[in-house]
Order: sequence, then C-alpha cells, then structure tokens
Amino acid sequence: MLTRRSFLTTAAAAGLPLIWPEVSPAQPQDFDPTPQYVRIRKEFLPGQMLILPRSYYLYWVTEPKQAIRYGVGVGKAGLEFTGTATIDAKREWPTWRPTDEMIERAPHTYARFAGNKYVQPGGPDNPLGARALYLFQNGVDTYFRIHGTNQPDSIGQSWSNGCIRMLNDHVIDLYQRVPLGTVVTVL
Repeated sequence: MLTRRSFLTTAAAAGLPLIWPEVSPAQPQDFDPTPQYVRIRKEFLPGQMLILPRSYYLYWVTEPKQAIRYGVGVGKAGLEFTGTATIDAKREWPTWRPTDEMIERAPHTYARFAGNKYVQPGGPDNPLGARALYLFQNGVDTYFRIHGTNQPDSIGQSWSNGCIRMLNDHVIDLYQRVPLGTVVTVL
C-alpha cells in the first residue's frame, strides 16, 4: 500500500523536489490554476522561481518554505525549456514575432511572418498577452518567455512552442512581484 510516508521517503531518496500545497492528503488533487499560497521545500529561497512543467505549476517563493503557486501552460514535447535562467527583461503588452524555427515548423500558421521582418504589436490579440518575462542564460536571450496568453484554454496543457503561459491576470500579478535578475529553474 502506498502511503504518504512511503511516497515522501521514496521521492526524497530519488532526489525529487517535494512541493505540496497545504491540503489534506485525502482530498483530490485536481489542477487549479488559481494563485494560492502553498508550502515549498526549504531549498528554494525567497525571490526564486520554480516551474514544474509536468504538473503545470509555477512557484514564486515569497519567504522560507512559502510560495505563490500559479497554473501555467507549457511547451509541447520536444519544445519545452528546462534548466536555469534569469529574467533579464520584462515588457508590458510586448510585441511578438515567431522564431524562424516556429515559422519553419508551421508555415501556414505563421505565413504572415515568412520572408519579412513584421512584428505583431502588443495588445489583446498578441500571443504574449499582457506581460512577458524574458529568460536569459549567461546574458544570452533563450527566446523562451513566461507570458500571458489570449488562449486561456491552454493553461494546464502542453500546448505552446516552449514558452510558459499564464492567464493574463496572473502574469500581471507575477510581473509586479518579480524583479530583473530573478533566478528561474524549470525542472
């Protein structure tokens, strides 16, 4: 029989991060994108961000062992970002242009961008939504973003070309909390 204790012991021995909300273990753990305060392992320090793509949650660590958890949408298999990065740029109502790789993978979807330098202006119809946090590694743009979306059904899904999507209201909240230089770990 799998008990909470045996699960935690096995997960700890395997080196898996232990993150759990403060709910009774008998309650069902349905996906809920609503921001809420949850407990987090002490290894994650205040001011850090952790993203767990397989569970579709982003954690903004607010104090020792405490984080705000947001529901997110993540990249399709093979397109997702993993590793550590820093937020080196932030934009309100950002402009957007698909990468050359995105245009090559889906030429019909991105036909208006092929063979030109067109950049879609920011606004409600822009795929990056209301805010964008730009992920860099060693000062180089990864072209991965944490951003809003005009497709709320993509939250809780592996849908995007690699970026981390949030509901616009949630990314606006996170944007106000997160300073430049924030360390982001995507497992």
